[in-house]
Formats: sequence, C-alpha cells, structure tokens
Amino acid sequence: MTLSRFDPAALFDVRSKSALIIGATGAFGKVACATLGAAGARLTIAAGNKSALSDLAGELSGAGMDANPIALRPDSEANSDALVNAAVSAYGGVDILVVASGMNDVSSIGDMSFERFTRVMQANVDGSWLISRAAGRQMIAQGRGGKVVLTSSARGKLGHPAGYSAYCTSKSAVDGLTRALGCEWGKYRITVNAIAPTVFRSPLTAWMFADDDHARQTRAAFLARVPIGRLGEPEDLAGPLLFLCSRASDFHTGHVVYADGGYTAG
Repeated sequence: MTLSRFDPAALFDVRSKSALIIGATGAFGKVACATLGAAGARLTIAAGNKSALSDLAGELSGAGMDANPIALRPDSEANSDALVNAAVSAYGGVDILVVASGMNDVSSIGDMSFERFTRVMQANVDGSWLISRAAGRQMIAQGRGGKVVLTSSARGKLGHPAGYSAYCTSKSAVDGLTRALGCEWGKYRITVNAIAPTVFRSPLTAWMFADDDHARQTRAAFLARVPIGRLGEPEDLAGPLLFLCSRASDFHTGHVVYADGGYTAG
C-alpha cells in the first residue's frame, strides 16, 4: 500500500457489477436494491409477486438505476438456474448475490404441524442453498471471484420463547451454510457472509414503532436489551451490505454480521 495514493472509497466501488437480488420486493430486498443500485451496480431483481416486482423495477428505473426484473423464487433447481441465467443474459455474469428473501411462522412447537415447519425451512434454507449453488457455479466458471450475502437473524444465535422453533432453526442453518461456503469457496475468491438484523422498520414491524400502549410496552421491553437504545432503520443495513458486496470485504468470509444495535453482545 502506498499511503499517498491510497483511496479508501475505491474499496467500496461496485459500479457496473452484476448483482442478483433475491426477495427484492421485501423490506431488506428493497434496501439492497436502493443501496447497490445507487452505487452503480446493475441489478437483476427477483421475487414471486409479479405486480410488486414490476412496480419496484419501475421505481428503480425512474431513479436512473439499471434493473432487470424476473418473477421467480429459488424454490427449485430449475428456477435457481433460470435466475442466474437471467443475470448472465442481461449483464454478462454474476458478481454479487444477495439473498434477502425469507419467512417466519410463529407457533409453539406443540401446535405447529410438520408442514408449517417445512415451509419455513424451504423458504429460508433450501432457497438459500439452491440459489447459492447456482450463483456459485457461475462465479467459479467466470474465474473473477464474487460476493454472496445471505440473510440471517439474531434468532440464528438466540432463542425466543414466543414460538420461534422453525425460524430459529432455519436461521441457525443459514449461519452454518455461510461458514461452510465461506470455507469451500475461499480458494475461488468468492466471499460468503450473512447479515443478521434484529427488529428494523418494515411493513411487518411497523406496529412496534407506533405510539400506542402495546407498542410502547413491547418496545421498552425490547430496547432494555439493545445498548444503542433504539430500533433499527433500513439504512442501518445499507452500510454492512455495501461492505460485504465490495472489495472492502475481500479478506472477510464465513462471518455473520449482526446489525442489531448490540442486542446479541449482551
């Protein structure tokens, strides 16, 4: 490193990179689209809801971002291959994969059917594995490295008494997949990491930000365990994401990055 010529901002440059974003219409998916698109990456955006995806593509294009929509989920080998092929056809390859999709189903284990448990595992684990395999194959064939960012949760590390047996299990599996692929693909210069948020502002958590007694009580109990003292905002995920998708993270792989205000530290 020559200090007089060192440009730290260049480490975060993702301009013209081909980024495949799974679950693009969800809360974290939209953060990924806005962050990488504004930074100059060329986006292939994927989700199962065709109407919502079309609206998002229009919004991104209206903001001057390059967005190619494909209405598929990575719920089969064929669909996962098709998602990767769409990015290759549009932009010549895949440099970045962000898996922002997922689901939860809250129930005590005694009341939860195996079918409900399986749906959570398929969405959070099977989908992550299938699309990682498809994108990883493409990245290896390209021979220029790559970035894979999966979505975990504080619940991959910590349990919860309110019926999270499926969700906690699935996110612990995502953590394991992150470590395994980080080890397996390091020799190809492909880094694999996960972002693990706790509660951040989204349509699903909007009630926790409300100004009513139930929200205030729930928020106060939760924030008693958050050293930063507030709930998360979407932009709190943007910085870690850009780091993990850029050259700045070339020596970081197999890690789970907790975007949680210190929640898992205590």
